[in-house]
Amino acid sequence: MPMLSLDSNNPLPLIDQIANAVKKMIDDRAIRSGARMPSIRRFAQNQGVSRFTVVQAYDKLVAMGYLHSRQGSGFYVSSRPTPRDSSEAAYKLDSVIDVVWLLRNSLKDRACKTMPGAWWLPASWMVETGIKKSLRALSLKDGEFLTAYGTPGGYLPLRDLLQRKLSIIGVVADTSQIILTTGVTHAMDLVTRYFVRPGDAVLVDDPGYFILFGGLKSFGAKIVGVPWNQDGPDTIAMETLIKEHHPKLFFTNTILHNPTGASISQPVAHRMLQLAEKYDMMLVEDDIYGDFHPATATRLATLDQLNRVIYVSSFSKSVSASLRVGYFACNREIAESLCDVKLLTGLTTSEVSERLIYQLLTDGHYRKHLDKLRAKLQLARQNTIAKLENLGFTLYCEPEGGMFVWAKLNDQSNAAEIASLAAKEGIMLAPGNMFRPHQESSPWFRFNVAHCGDDATFEFFKNAGYNSEVQLS
Repeated sequence: MPMLSLDSNNPLPLIDQIANAVKKMIDDRAIRSGARMPSIRRFAQNQGVSRFTVVQAYDKLVAMGYLHSRQGSGFYVSSRPTPRDSSEAAYKLDSVIDVVWLLRNSLKDRACKTMPGAWWLPASWMVETGIKKSLRALSLKDGEFLTAYGTPGGYLPLRDLLQRKLSIIGVVADTSQIILTTGVTHAMDLVTRYFVRPGDAVLVDDPGYFILFGGLKSFGAKIVGVPWNQDGPDTIAMETLIKEHHPKLFFTNTILHNPTGASISQPVAHRMLQLAEKYDMMLVEDDIYGDFHPATATRLATLDQLNRVIYVSSFSKSVSASLRVGYFACNREIAESLCDVKLLTGLTTSEVSERLIYQLLTDGHYRKHLDKLRAKLQLARQNTIAKLENLGFTLYCEPEGGMFVWAKLNDQSNAAEIASLAAKEGIMLAPGNMFRPHQESSPWFRFNVAHCGDDATFEFFKNAGYNSEVQLS
């Protein structure tokens, strides 16, 4: 590698000077994809900088998708996708009371409750220090972004970064196909507004994301549950339901599924795409928990390349629920229409939040933060599973990662009745009926392992002796 023009008097930190210089050489193809980067020690010696500086610069380049590390081998230049067109496209537009009750009660007075039924990570696990640092840095920058509307598609540098993030999982998309939202729920709302009319059938996971069910019902949709197996949706049942109801959409959470913790297999994903093609249906893939998966996982969007898949995700689970930054990626025509729906229903999203997320993702800390989260979740998951099994619970499956465990005492127990009694003792459980499309009775509970560390939940089950006493109503 040639000597870099580094200037110690430059106000830009050496870490950023190195990262920018290497990034330019990769963009200019002066360093080819797959090339092995100099070792940290050799790079530091050749460029006359500290090894710590090189480590930070390499981490920043990994975070930006330009490098990847191989354990025991070093750092390599990542393959670069060749998007079809990076230019901005012109945009043009050619019964939920139980859910609301649960949301209200979950989100108020949280400090006074034990919350194994929560759907978020503890605040102490998140990147609060990094957010404060980014806020301070952002406050020193000039520009109208602090007071003006954002752009229709969202902050372009973040969309460029998401383009590279998608390329890592094998999805090639240009920036006009990626639209920023205020989280996954907002993305799903936009999709629903565009595709669904009152009376239309929509397929959903059973069990699945209860907030989605409430939103669909509020639009007058007829929601139809597709049973979930340990390797994804039951595709035999899926085809039967498609023939009967003729849905336009199937909303599904494929990786570390909420609430079961299971992940889709490649054969099931292939079959789902075949059915979508055969019956002219779109698949909306919710990948909000994908960053928690410890290995390579199958995604519909990777196999389909955004032909019949609308891919949605966000950073609310891994970075901050308060910042509310999510996105969707899909084919260009649908992206244009959904962006117009976004403008008509809420104007633009917050560029301040989007810039904060961009800084957090590119400062080199996000990858390390995820590694720590995965390790914490693994330990918490192991401890929670051991305690549940000791109480006689049966697990639906043992998840490969993530925060959720789906478990039941027995087939006769009524999770909703038990949850009601637990609530009187300040314990918020997540009973299985809340995850059924029409809140059908269920013996299952969803446990968030990150909120199961204080033993209050397990003492409740132990002292009450619920293994056989509470029966289905």
